[in-house]
Amino acid sequence: MEYNDEMFDLIPSEEKNINEIVRPSVTYWQDAWRRLRQNKLAMVGFIFVILITLLAFIGPYLSPFDYSSNDFSIANKGPSSVHWFGTDQFGRDIFVRVLYGGRVSLIVGYAASALNMLIGVLYGGISGYAGGFVDNLMMRIIEVIYSIPMMIYVILLMVIFEPGLKTIIIALAISYWVGMARIVRGEIIQLKEQEFVLAAKVSGAKSRRILLRHLIPNCMGSIIVTLTLSIPSAIFSEAFLSFIGLGISAPKASWGSLASEAMQGYRVYPYQLLFPALAICLTILAFNFLGDGLRDALDPKMRK
Repeated sequence: MEYNDEMFDLIPSEEKNINEIVRPSVTYWQDAWRRLRQNKLAMVGFIFVILITLLAFIGPYLSPFDYSSNDFSIANKGPSSVHWFGTDQFGRDIFVRVLYGGRVSLIVGYAASALNMLIGVLYGGISGYAGGFVDNLMMRIIEVIYSIPMMIYVILLMVIFEPGLKTIIIALAISYWVGMARIVRGEIIQLKEQEFVLAAKVSGAKSRRILLRHLIPNCMGSIIVTLTLSIPSAIFSEAFLSFIGLGISAPKASWGSLASEAMQGYRVYPYQLLFPALAICLTILAFNFLGDGLRDALDPKMRK
């Protein structure tokens, strides 16, 4: 059979390039970061969290005023170019005290959430992977802890320890990790039936290695989202405890204690309550925006 040019058709350029890789390969975390950047509210929350953290830890050192210095000659002065947020009844600069209070509140939020993650991930991972009687026993312990109000832990710890930062962190760590443990347990129960776990068992991997190297890393999406959303919860709890007098004691300040002090004269000097309350609201809102964005970015079902 003889062949000639009329028997063949030229392939269009679109079909020639059909097998080419149009988009470069990206990892799971790179793709999550790309989708997070597309969420404007999440990025606003992310930038605000970084900004308020830097201001809280660096800002007080850059100010000419101290958070505990008194000057009764300028007591209850309104916001001005010198004192941006005004002064309180003792003549202390409210701007510096809000920044210092932010440092205390953020330390509580970050430290309590880190302890919650450490305890909750390990506890929930062991419970979900062990299953059976061990899982039932560990879940009953969680239900007992969850049924006791956090205020009971705080009051008991106040009797044992002095009121302060460490006491609040311990109280939050005792009561807040149960939510993380439940989430991790549910993820582990689903993942431990997957083929990669069976392959790890066949290769001779021990249970500890399977749990720490294979199962928990595959739960990091849910863990990070839960961790991000637990930080504002811890900040609000600390603010509430300080507001009712069970938290940070004078002359130290947190956003809750600043709001509590301002309540005595909020009708005459409303700015003294406005700024710490606004700091609490904006910080919690920013963390919630960031947490919602991370949930969407780390969820494989949301991929396009």
